[in-house]
Amino acid sequence: MSNEARLAVDIGGTFTDVVLEHVGGQDQLKLLTTPDAPERAVLEGATAVLAQANVPASAVTLVFHGTTLATNALIERKGAKTALVTTEGFRDSIEIAYEHRFEQYDLYMERPKPLVARDWRFTVRERVAADGEVLLQLDENELRRLADELISLEVASVAICFLHSYVNGDHEQRAGEILAEAMPDVSITLSSVVCPEIREYDRMSTTCANAYVQPLMAGYLGRLQEGLREMGIVCPMLLMMSSGGVTTVETAAAIPIRLVESGPAGGVILARDIAKDNDLVSVLSFDMGGTTAKITLIDDFTPQIARSFEVARMYRFLKGSGLPLRIPVIDMVEIGAGGGSIAEVDAMQRIRVGPESAGSVPGPACYGNGGEKPTVTDADAVLGRIDPARFAGGQVVLKTMRSVQAIDSEIGGKLDSMPHVAAAGVTEIVDENMANAARVHAIENGKPMAGRTLVAFGGAAPLHAARLADKLGIEQVVVPQGAGVGSAIGFLRAQISYEVVRTRYMDLREFVSGRINELFTEMRAEAEAVVRLGAPDEPLVETRGAFMRYRGQGHEIMVPLPDRDLTVDDGPALEKWFAEAYSALFSRSIPHLSVEALNWTLSLATDRPRAEAVTEITENYTPHAEATRSLFDPASGDWIEAAVYSRAALNPGARIVGPAILVEDETTTLVTNGFGAAVNSLGQIVLTKEKAAV
Repeated sequence: MSNEARLAVDIGGTFTDVVLEHVGGQDQLKLLTTPDAPERAVLEGATAVLAQANVPASAVTLVFHGTTLATNALIERKGAKTALVTTEGFRDSIEIAYEHRFEQYDLYMERPKPLVARDWRFTVRERVAADGEVLLQLDENELRRLADELISLEVASVAICFLHSYVNGDHEQRAGEILAEAMPDVSITLSSVVCPEIREYDRMSTTCANAYVQPLMAGYLGRLQEGLREMGIVCPMLLMMSSGGVTTVETAAAIPIRLVESGPAGGVILARDIAKDNDLVSVLSFDMGGTTAKITLIDDFTPQIARSFEVARMYRFLKGSGLPLRIPVIDMVEIGAGGGSIAEVDAMQRIRVGPESAGSVPGPACYGNGGEKPTVTDADAVLGRIDPARFAGGQVVLKTMRSVQAIDSEIGGKLDSMPHVAAAGVTEIVDENMANAARVHAIENGKPMAGRTLVAFGGAAPLHAARLADKLGIEQVVVPQGAGVGSAIGFLRAQISYEVVRTRYMDLREFVSGRINELFTEMRAEAEAVVRLGAPDEPLVETRGAFMRYRGQGHEIMVPLPDRDLTVDDGPALEKWFAEAYSALFSRSIPHLSVEALNWTLSLATDRPRAEAVTEITENYTPHAEATRSLFDPASGDWIEAAVYSRAALNPGARIVGPAILVEDETTTLVTNGFGAAVNSLGQIVLTKEKAAV
């Protein structure tokens, strides 16, 4: 029997999750993130989980990794010293941005500052027209003089973004060659490689962001690989991307901006597979960790995908207040509502929770690591929902009295309420924040919430899932095995993939199929070159699409295309497919208005494994509780007794009536009054809303 193993690691803001999949099963571990050197927690976790499973390091054949390092660097402005080189006359495009007010009535509205300050933005003479024609040749001598200036300024990274390079990138390519020759130790990012799409500000912002984090990510990945080699793990490492696929270290180091939101994307992949396994066509993915909560809509076993994303928003949920990134990304809403989110009482005597987080250092008050401010985890501990000795598998022993003191000092004392009542207020506020974010996200996407199943994972999600479902009118919740390290498990299920986007404007009244087919051939070759690095022999699945709009509109919608060459007769078909997609989103189409295509996309991925068949359970049983615990019930205002079960002891067919607590090493599932729990044939916990008696 083979002793091969696969290792998955997810670095979050508070915890680093490690999962080892081997012939004997699956071992997992949760330990605090080490923000000063993120690779340290990875290496410590990998060493510990290999010892726990009694698997030698040499048996690991593949490592999957996701990290928030790039995201944190952008938010905290801790990237490399970066310069921007652009077309003469366009130095300030990145600061002009969209030139609109995203908060119309705020007289003191703050715009996000560009990652590259004005003194670090430079121009050269060159010009390409919108159709790719060269109007002014690149001034190479001027560029060489600029290289000398950049060397004297000791920049670590350079972003090159010329006008209309998305259609003709020759000038950028040549500029990159000249600067690389003069500055061999400096990272060079080309917009025609990172984001070959129309819309100048978005492309420039994405290019600058990639350049800003590239030296940091390349250094981190190098240190991590070296540490793994010293452990004896010499296999390839694949990185999770924001699109839900995985790619090679080489691609990740060159275009690290595609790793933004890589950890949460792994969780969505897990939720997608849970939906497939249980034949759930309408799902709400709910990932609540130590720092944030992430919510994603999944319909027909496919998560929503977007082509743009914002980081470092100046205003909590306000679109336009952050730095735009044009990358393939799973469309999710992320809010500062994790276990470490800090609670406080504001000037109007209201409880506020997040977005600030205590993180792993100092962490919640109950960690005993110097944290003094109350958090959601402290509130859950005060309410009796968490076993202090078994939190994070015993890696962190909670000091509940510190939680009581923090809640009483910062919340209860200011509101003249008992600590447990104040703690209930904190959990109610954070649950409502998440429910409201889910409602808004569904409305913005024209999707119903009714009839969905909530798939809950992450260290804190199973504790809050039942109450969140109550607020959203959802009657069923699924908590998968290994829910506490769900994103890392999702990495193991992800496909090796890569997506390419190109801008080619075309009015469908003048549709020329040959031009588009040539474009898709080029895109296929580019995507396959990347995917084959990690999957040299596996069969590949190709997905095509076009971003289209009615003439005169400012934004496009995604329209799926068949994975074949288009013909002359497909012009009317494209209009029909667009009308169908438009009607699905806006409940109507606009007759007699011409349609135009702007961007074309091609995704190439390894084939998904067939979902495991679900078998019927022949016998149901009621397990015996191993203990009871007092819980404060906000609904009744009283302390109640809840049965405590070890999840590891629950077999398929087990049925439990709430209130109950199901404990495992990485998380705890709270079964509230009004919900029942059952373990299905796949070992997943299914919470079901009990019907009220008529």
